[in-house]
Amino acid sequence: MATTAIGASTALDTSHKRVVLASSLGTVFEWYDFYLYGSLAVIIGKQFFSGLNEASQLVFALLAFAAGFAVRPFGAIVFGRVGDLVGRKYTFLVTIIIMGLSTFLVGVLPGYGAIGVAAPVILIVLRMLQGLALGGEYGGAATYVAEHAPPGRRGLYTSFIQITATFGLFLSLLVILGCKWLLGDAFDSWGWRVPFLLSSLLLAVSVYIRMQLAESPVFQQMKAEGKASKAPLTESFARWSNLKLVILALLGATAGQAVVWYCGQFYAMYFLGTTLKIDATTAQLLIAGALLIGTPFFVVFGWLSDKIGRKPVVLAGCLLAVLTYFPIFKGITHYGNPAIEAASAAAPVRVQADPAACTFQVDLIGKKTFTSSCDVAKSYLAKRGVPYGNVAAGPGALAVVSVGGRDIASFEGGALSKADFAAQGKVFGETLGAALNEAGYPAKADPAKINTPMLLLLLTLLVIYVTMVYGPIAAWLVEMFPTRIRYTSMSLPYHIGNGWFGGFLPSVSFGIVAATGNIYSGLWYPVVIAAMTFVIGLFFVRETKDVDITA
Repeated sequence: MATTAIGASTALDTSHKRVVLASSLGTVFEWYDFYLYGSLAVIIGKQFFSGLNEASQLVFALLAFAAGFAVRPFGAIVFGRVGDLVGRKYTFLVTIIIMGLSTFLVGVLPGYGAIGVAAPVILIVLRMLQGLALGGEYGGAATYVAEHAPPGRRGLYTSFIQITATFGLFLSLLVILGCKWLLGDAFDSWGWRVPFLLSSLLLAVSVYIRMQLAESPVFQQMKAEGKASKAPLTESFARWSNLKLVILALLGATAGQAVVWYCGQFYAMYFLGTTLKIDATTAQLLIAGALLIGTPFFVVFGWLSDKIGRKPVVLAGCLLAVLTYFPIFKGITHYGNPAIEAASAAAPVRVQADPAACTFQVDLIGKKTFTSSCDVAKSYLAKRGVPYGNVAAGPGALAVVSVGGRDIASFEGGALSKADFAAQGKVFGETLGAALNEAGYPAKADPAKINTPMLLLLLTLLVIYVTMVYGPIAAWLVEMFPTRIRYTSMSLPYHIGNGWFGGFLPSVSFGIVAATGNIYSGLWYPVVIAAMTFVIGLFFVRETKDVDITA
C-alpha cells in the first residue's frame, strides 16, 4: 500500500508546483490580513481606544492584537477536527473566507468617536474570528502540501509555505507605505482603512485559486481504505502516546520557533520605533529590506533539513538566538540611535521610589489608574524611550527622577482632579524633558546618525534565525503524527506555540521593559523560551525526515 502511495507521490513533481503555488498564495493572504493589524497598532489604538489615555492606547491595541493569537489554538482544535473528518481542501477554504470577511469588516468599522465602547468590542470580536480562522489555516496548508510531496523533499516543498508568512508581512508593509505616500496626512485619519479594504480583492483571488485544488491524495487513500478517524480529538489528546508527542512538539519545537520568529520580525519593529524612536517609515523600510534579503533562506533551510534533518536546523536557530540576541539588539541601538547609548552612559537615569507604589505598566483589564508619583515618572520615561534604573525608597516616599545627578521630583496624582493632574503632568513633563534634553537623551532618532547598512545587516541576521527555525517546522510537525489525526495533532502545538508563546511576546516584553527600565530586559522572554526548546528538543524530540507519512 505504501509503495503505491510513494510511487504516486514521485510523479507529482510538476503538478505539485501548482499545489504549492495555490496553497502559498492563499496563505500569503491570510498572513497579510493578520499583519496589517500588527503594523498599524498605534493608529488603531487611537481610533478604537481613544477613551483611554495615550500611554494605554498602544498597550490595549497590542492586547487586542494578542486576542487574535489567544484563540488560535481553539481554531486549531475546531478546524483540525473538521480537516481530519471532512478533508484538507474544504477546511482551509472555509478558514480563508472567515479571515477575509473579518479583515474587510475592520476596514469599515466605525471608531470609538462614532459608536463608543462598541467599537473596541466589535474590533476584538473580529480579531478573534481572524485568530480562529488562522488556527485552522496553517495546519491545513502544511498537511496538504506535505501529503503531495515526494519522499525526501517534504522540507523543501513545505518551506514555500513558510515563505508566505514573511511575504505576507512584506506585502502588508508595501501596501501601508504605498498608501501613506499616496494619501499623506489623511492616512492616520481614514487612509489606514484602505489596506484592509483592499483585502477583498485578495480574498476573491485566493478563494478562486483554492477552489481549483483537488483533495490530498494521502487523505483520499485513507478514506478509501476506511482508515479515517471517527474521533480525532480523542485520539489526539486523550491517548497518552499521542498527547506526549503533542506536548513535545510544543515545548521542544514550536515554542522556541515562535519566539525567535516573532522577535526577529515584530519585536524588532517595535524596538526600532517605540524604543529607539526611529521614524515609522524608516523602521518599516528596514524591516522590509531585511525580509527581502532573508526570505530565500526559508527554502535553503527547508532543503537543508531534507539532507541533514529538521531537528539540527531548528535547534541551531534557537541556540544562536539564545547566544546572540542581547549583543544584536545592543548593536541595533548603537547603529540606530547612538545618542541613547551615549546619554545613558554619561548621565544615567534613576527612579527612586517606594516599590509598593510602582504598579505594573501593562494593565490587562483596564481598571488601574497610573497616578502614583512612581507611575507618573516611569510612564513618562517609558514613553520617551529612556532607559532607567530603579532605587528603592522608604514607604510613602515621593518618587524622584535623577538625571545625571540632577533630581526632579514627581507628584502624587491620586487626589487631583483630571484638570489639575493634567496641569501638574505638563509641568513635570516639561521639567523632566528639559533635563533629559540637556543630558543628551533624544526625543527622536537623528536620521543623520542612523547607520543604515549596519542596521540592515543586524536585522537581516535576525531574519536568518527566523528562516532556520521556521523553514523546516512544517515538515517536522507533519511527520510527527499519523495521517488519520495529523491535521488536529499538528495544529494545536503549532498554534499554542505561535499564538501564545509567540503572539504574546510584544506585550509581555513591553511590560518587562516598563517594569525594569532596561530596554533590553524584554529579550529575556524569547531567550528563556528558545533555551527551553533547545534542551527539550535536543534530548526528547526525535528526527523525522525519513518517516513514511502515508502510515
